[in-house]
Amino acid sequence: MKGKIVIVTGGNSGMGLATTVEMARRGAQVIMACRSRKRGEEALAQAKQMSGSDHIELMLCDLASLESIRNFVEEFKASYSVLDVLINNAGVVAIKRQLTADGFELDLGVNHLGHFLLTNLLLDTLKIAEQGRVVVVASGAYKIGALHYEDPTLSRRFNPAKGYARSKLANILFTKELAKQLQGTGVTANCLHPGAVGTNIGVNRETGFGRSILKLVSFFFLTPEQGADTAIYLATAPELREVTGQYYYRRKIKELSPRAENTAEAVRLWQWSLEQVGLK
Repeated sequence: MKGKIVIVTGGNSGMGLATTVEMARRGAQVIMACRSRKRGEEALAQAKQMSGSDHIELMLCDLASLESIRNFVEEFKASYSVLDVLINNAGVVAIKRQLTADGFELDLGVNHLGHFLLTNLLLDTLKIAEQGRVVVVASGAYKIGALHYEDPTLSRRFNPAKGYARSKLANILFTKELAKQLQGTGVTANCLHPGAVGTNIGVNRETGFGRSILKLVSFFFLTPEQGADTAIYLATAPELREVTGQYYYRRKIKELSPRAENTAEAVRLWQWSLEQVGLK
């Protein structure tokens, strides 16, 4: 990975921080795409210390804001002409129904639509790379997900599992369609289930709500480093140069349920997502 350019969304905590550290250790120039400057700067210092590398940079990107995403891409392209690896790691679990600045339900807005826009705006830099890779952190929660086009903001009967599972199903369908569209370009797209990882996802950073529950059950969870292992594998393994459109768990390709293999649904989601984020 020496000299490779890598973007990690949500690189300031949990699996994102673990991924940032390992990528830097392997010689990559890592851009941590983070929402909070304060938390990002604290994590940047920590990542440099843990990795022993100064080749880590912080750039602000709030995936709940289409404007922020566009500003991030503009800032990135002002400094870099090529991107080797994009790791779409950031994720949220909304405990109560919330909307993004652009009116999207929070889970779908951040976990899918934010990454959808970010990835599409960066495709030109990925295509220039010797072998560009997009790695999407999904989840086995997709199995209970549905897309709910009839109620995209989940204004009726919202619950955390419904919102999160939908966004993770969208992650997988997005990866499948992206891989299809990138055939012949030298850019691959794969997604993964990291396992049950003890991170701050679902913890309210302002109030701390959920932190005590996380501590209580953390014994049963993987560490962020263990959770990040498959994402790092997909981003770096030489033998995966031509592998694309797959769903991994513990470095192995896993079979998906029929709803996540539905090509017509993947195309429909892609077209709907283009409209939502204002892309042609």
